[in-house]
Amino acid sequence: METKPLTYRYEFEGNELQGIRDCTEEHGFAIVKQLLSVSAIERLKDEVRRVIGPMFQNDTILSITDPAFIEKSPVMAELMAFEPLMRIASYLNGGEPITLNRSAAIYKKPGAAGDAAKSGVHAWHTDWDPLEHPYGANAVLNNSGAASLWFYLTGSSPQNGGLAILPDSHTEDWAGPAGFEFTPGRKSFYRTGTEAVPYCGMDAPGMMPVLTEPGDLVIFAERTYHGVYAHRGTEDRLSCGLSFRSSARELGPLWPVPESARRFIEACPPERRHLVEGYTGFDGSWRSGLNE
Repeated sequence: METKPLTYRYEFEGNELQGIRDCTEEHGFAIVKQLLSVSAIERLKDEVRRVIGPMFQNDTILSITDPAFIEKSPVMAELMAFEPLMRIASYLNGGEPITLNRSAAIYKKPGAAGDAAKSGVHAWHTDWDPLEHPYGANAVLNNSGAASLWFYLTGSSPQNGGLAILPDSHTEDWAGPAGFEFTPGRKSFYRTGTEAVPYCGMDAPGMMPVLTEPGDLVIFAERTYHGVYAHRGTEDRLSCGLSFRSSARELGPLWPVPESARRFIEACPPERRHLVEGYTGFDGSWRSGLNE
């Protein structure tokens, strides 16, 4: 599909903090070029393989996500001491004290089709969820004002199961793509006149494939809508990400901090402890009003 080039700049160097924040706030995303070194990329790739690789039990499972990757990966935890990344995280939060919000890693094998096997792609969606009872941990952490900081360690392209986004879709009053309507809760959208099933076609009006090299940082806002291409390449697609919220942000009702998160907090060195004192971990079974 041909896409119309954007008329504004969205790729930056790591020291262009104002431009990074302005683009993220105005358009819902930004890309920072070559933030990680080759050695850091390889170490993180090895960690994704080490942590998630053993979870593959048979050949029918081609994609696995770990929703608390940093708790298992000391290499990922080292990113909290990586000054170029932390300067960006701080600037995105107005220079105020910040807290680790969440982390994740994805291991996607060639042939992975995401959630929509028939079309071969992952349905368009937003990570944001409404706080409507009963809601889960994802809704809490994705309503924290924290932008995702994501590294596609093997690069992102339509060929290797990479990301696509809808620029400017991150505002509460975004009307959706032309010719489409929102599914309940605005989690996704569907073509007008068709069944209200999340749309999977990688031709949504206004979409932009995210083209990055290993070492690039992809930033996107909580509400930014995105889709994922089918993986038609030959190399496993490995990625990991994290987010930081303002330490002053109140999250509301929460789950008890999991034991794995407690061990992670206790293991953090003193110089990073201020970043994890408010870390909640992740409990996928928790539901508001049911587990409180």
